Amino acid sequence: MKVGVFGLGSMGFGMASSLVRAGHEVFGADVNPEAVKRLRAAGGSETDLNAAAGELDAVVVVVLNSAQTEEVLFGKDGVVSKLSPGAVVIMCVTVAPDYARRAAERCSERGIHFLDAPISGGTVKAANGKLSIMASGTSEAFSCARPALDALAETVFELGDAAGVGSAMKAVNQMLAGTHIAAMAEAITFGITQGIDPQTFLKVIPQCAGTSWMLENRAPHVASGDYTPHSAVDIWPKDLGIVLDVARASKFAAPLTAAALQQFVAASGMGLGREDDAAVAKIYARNAGIELPGVKPGS
Repeated sequence: MKVGVFGLGSMGFGMASSLVRAGHEVFGADVNPEAVKRLRAAGGSETDLNAAAGELDAVVVVVLNSAQTEEVLFGKDGVVSKLSPGAVVIMCVTVAPDYARRAAERCSERGIHFLDAPISGGTVKAANGKLSIMASGTSEAFSCARPALDALAETVFELGDAAGVGSAMKAVNQMLAGTHIAAMAEAITFGITQGIDPQTFLKVIPQCAGTSWMLENRAPHVASGDYTPHSAVDIWPKDLGIVLDVARASKFAAPLTAAALQQFVAASGMGLGREDDAAVAKIYARNAGIELPGVKPGS
């Protein structure tokens, strides 16, 4: 299968590498030329993705947001206009359900299948082809996308025959994931104020009812003082903003999500936007006047 991957960041590169290992011919595109070179060194095609677009069986989109997705798919040099009828677009970006539905309609007008396929699992699972994919689309879209999905995911949730449902489920997931990260940051820094060091926190809480996957994944970053961005702070103002926009349109109050969003906005405003999202703990530490491992108050 010939597959083009747009977006070779921490998630996209791992996904592209998984496709290569599964035996697919993989073409990469990214605003950073070094990312494309890295994929080629890992077994990706030497051919430029845009030049090969007419031969592609599938396009996987793993860019940041709907604006970038719009440019990739339908912009001046958009790939959809170059794809052959019967190809499938697998959109893995967190977007509003309405955008996913509109994108599916526009692809369909050109004879292109579209799968609304947001992802979850983090960089390690992306690199190992073990993601969870929340997908919705026509049976034809699923059939065309199946070889790529098998290479990318441990679990594919088939959520319906129309685009938008996958993105709605991703909004639910991001509502929980974002609030869980903020709650972890609040809890681990609260523990410090009570004389509980982060390593003790990590020994106890994962064995207790207060744990979560996000806590167990992100709290070690705080305990070690390592904020290398596996998932950056700046992702959350976007994702939780989408969640709240969808909630507002449905006249649904989401006060916990709104509170979590404000902590990520504060962290971004503090200059932490490109750090790992566990760095939201620095907001709580600054406000409490305490030190986190490897971090001085106010830094």
